[in-house]
Amino acid sequence: MPHAALDLNTPTADEVKTTTCYMCACRCGIRVHLKDGRVRYIDGNPKHPVNRGVICAKGSAGIKQHYSPARLSKPLLRTGERGAGEFREIEWDEALALAAQWLGDIRRRNPDELAFFTGRDQSQALTAWWAQQFGTINYAAHGGFCSVNMAAAGMYTFGGSFWEFGEPDWELTKYLMLWGVAEDHDSNPIKLGLGKLKARGAKIVAINPVRTGYGAIADEWVPINPGSDGLLAGAFIHELLRSDRIDLDYLVRYTNAHHLVIRDAGAADDGLIARDAEGHALCASRVEGEGIVLARANAIDISPLVVGECTLADGRKAVPSFQLLAERFLADEYAPESVSARCGVDVATIRRLARELAETAFDQAIS
Repeated sequence: MPHAALDLNTPTADEVKTTTCYMCACRCGIRVHLKDGRVRYIDGNPKHPVNRGVICAKGSAGIKQHYSPARLSKPLLRTGERGAGEFREIEWDEALALAAQWLGDIRRRNPDELAFFTGRDQSQALTAWWAQQFGTINYAAHGGFCSVNMAAAGMYTFGGSFWEFGEPDWELTKYLMLWGVAEDHDSNPIKLGLGKLKARGAKIVAINPVRTGYGAIADEWVPINPGSDGLLAGAFIHELLRSDRIDLDYLVRYTNAHHLVIRDAGAADDGLIARDAEGHALCASRVEGEGIVLARANAIDISPLVVGECTLADGRKAVPSFQLLAERFLADEYAPESVSARCGVDVATIRRLARELAETAFDQAIS
């Protein structure tokens, strides 16, 4: 039998709404196509600066937030033993009354008995505010286990987290190292950026136990043993320190590398930053005609040391914080020979990758 003719002219939607995707922290712009008031499909908004029309599978599946047959339509009240999976549907008035009663009893008795965890609600600020108003100190959200650590690392290194607030310089980057990056964060902007790097011939190195997602297009995949990323990073630091490929000017300008750390075993402030009477961090600075003197670490006209022991005004010893880092990572335990077996990365590869990082940063510096 002949196939029925396809109708290619009937509009799929009678209305299109522009909004923001909430299927991850990326916040891509999307267009929601409606037909008779119901969502028909979702695509990327080409006018949005984050994703420029690109959409991932999670974003496309946002329609299921509304129409999944597994979506709960009413609150459920457990009727059997915990874990038995026995529930009955109840109305919202009953659910809210029960919740208010249970929470009221706890609050009157001891608010800290409530442990409040919201999961991936994308509204941690509201989580904290509500818990504090209730009176419990036991509250959390998924962010600290998933994305906040990644954001903190980004802010400490290139000044912004990896999605809403900043991203790598896709236009000038020559060497990108992806450490265990999962495909559920910053998905579409990373795809666009990686495409730019590939077009320009920049090198992409993926350090990940499995070669999936972004790692599939990397120029080199380093199949590291799970859980040993920090050890491999320590080996890179070891090699960079050993070969004196460290940007000390950058560290002094943007970090506390030159701040003096008290060395007084057993004292309450052992290991803390040395400060003057007004609370300003101190450093050891070279002064022409005077030698090495103590100075405020945030002063403009200083020439601070990043290694070397000095004496504080009270006679105790202190060293720059960078020296503590160097002492730790120059230890034999971080040598490539020591970490190779645990990381699953051979010694030659560790040394080569560290050398490539240094060559790109110092020999191909961008001004």
